[in-house]
Amino acid sequence: MPPLSIRILAAALVTLALAGCGSSAPGPVHATLVLDFVPNAVHAGIYRALAAGYYRRAGIDLQVIPPSSTSTTLELIDAGKAQFGLADGIDVAEQIAMGRDAKAIMAVVQRPLGAPIALASEHLRSAAELVGKTVGITGVPSDRAALDTVVAHAGGDPAKVRLVTVGFDGVAYLEAGKIAAFTGYWPDDGVSLQVSGHPITVFKLDSGGGPAYPGLVAFTTRSLIARDPSLVRAFVRATVHGYEDTLRDPRRSLAELLAANPSIEPKLARASLAAYLPIFDAGGVPDGTLVGSRIAALSSWLVRNHLTARPVSVARFGTNAFLP
Repeated sequence: MPPLSIRILAAALVTLALAGCGSSAPGPVHATLVLDFVPNAVHAGIYRALAAGYYRRAGIDLQVIPPSSTSTTLELIDAGKAQFGLADGIDVAEQIAMGRDAKAIMAVVQRPLGAPIALASEHLRSAAELVGKTVGITGVPSDRAALDTVVAHAGGDPAKVRLVTVGFDGVAYLEAGKIAAFTGYWPDDGVSLQVSGHPITVFKLDSGGGPAYPGLVAFTTRSLIARDPSLVRAFVRATVHGYEDTLRDPRRSLAELLAANPSIEPKLARASLAAYLPIFDAGGVPDGTLVGSRIAALSSWLVRNHLTARPVSVARFGTNAFLP
């Protein structure tokens, strides 16, 4: 039986869907997007598209729901309890490798987000200097792979890095001086440290021997793509429109994100969005594009680090067929 948190969220999604079924009159199609995390700056394009009415104009009444965990998002989409989700490209590739029905339909962020983060006061010049130090990891296997990759690429021995599992409390552990670094999302955890007055050093995966894969993708299932391609196309095009607007006018999108989510701290959201903007941009290809060479590099890296047993092909991972 699924965990209680998943069953509660699934029941809520069913209630939302039924709420739109009381009339036979034509109207928008109800669909649900489950985020990867609580609303934050990376979702600015989605809230822009909502505020501008892009989903409604495309015929979608979109419900946006934060998950109780990353696994909740993946399981709800796989079970058909929600139509769309956001997840790290690694998570989607792992789902596919396990035989699940997931398929990416656009890139939200074009570069990896997870990386070892240290305080600048540690004066670390390279990831190799993490050897002999204590580094916090969340416990997710890809954390260890990312850390090992950047340390080895810099000439260090990953086996000589002391590891401690800190869950998602890496910022607190680092500020308390209990660890020298931790694996976290640099435009979020890293920016949070900077905003609180702690300059940081980040050892990014894609500049440290790892793949430059999409750190956040929108995904659905092959079943939904086959059953209702027009819904998938409408969702992708409205979402891409929202992120194009965000690149052109980030202040407006930030204001709309904050208006929809008043609990977000404005200073942190502003700084985090500034960090995300360069990696929203696909760089010479249409926004939202899943770049084949980057997906192939991710697949090879996952196999090399024993995160998947076999490669996931570019065509199986995702499709650009629904982009504007």
